[in-house]
Amino acid sequence: MPTERTSAGDPARTLQLLWRGSSSDRGRGPRRGLSIDAVVEAATAIADAEGLDAVTMRRVAKELGVVPMTLYTYVPGKAELLDLMLDAAYARMHRTDTTGQPWRERVTAIAEENKALADRHPWAATVSTARPPLGPGQMAKYEHELSALDGLGLSDVEMDDCLTHLLTFVQACARAAADTRAAQHDSAMNDQQWWELNAPLLSRVLDENAYPTAVRVGAAAGAAHGSAYDPGHAYAFGLQRVLDAFAALIDRGPKDRAGCPTASGRT
Repeated sequence: MPTERTSAGDPARTLQLLWRGSSSDRGRGPRRGLSIDAVVEAATAIADAEGLDAVTMRRVAKELGVVPMTLYTYVPGKAELLDLMLDAAYARMHRTDTTGQPWRERVTAIAEENKALADRHPWAATVSTARPPLGPGQMAKYEHELSALDGLGLSDVEMDDCLTHLLTFVQACARAAADTRAAQHDSAMNDQQWWELNAPLLSRVLDENAYPTAVRVGAAAGAAHGSAYDPGHAYAFGLQRVLDAFAALIDRGPKDRAGCPTASGRT
């Protein structure tokens, strides 16, 4: 489960900071050269290198060469700082111009952009955004991503549903990839090396006759991917299935979809 979530701080203060509607960005602390952007950049650099757990107000202040109390004149606390960090990352995302391209290419570009975000900022994939920060970066991202699904005959709710499903898929893949990297780092060996080391141990306790399908399929997958799980293959395979599901929804047309049962079983 995520250990951090957006919109966990004071909503009024957070929105002021996100949209720079406060005089705080002019710097009320003793060091006039500091800014909210500088604080966000320092915190982001720490998170990129060491993870979100390393981001504390004290640590950020140290990186900026100020005392912690000075930092609080710019940002109330870590909750608000996290919203600023994520929104800034959103604002800096590359946005591919897919005007005129088929919808599958447009949606694929959105997936790739979010995958690139997770690759650049691994911590971003661990943050729960069930309550999004609603800053300018977030809103620009949402507007851009919805354009990939516009004009396909989907209702507004369906557009949001499809985008949510796509981003949830990419986030899950990013988390799994991060877990794989962490396991390789902690064990000082890649997955193929780990399996080669442990295969003899497993063969001593595993009864192949009791689990014939699992053994056959597991062996085939392991031979194909070099391990039990290949993050790159999982992403590529899963994205195509997501696109296929969207195609089925789009091809049915609005009239057919209108008569389908809802999640509650009602039409």
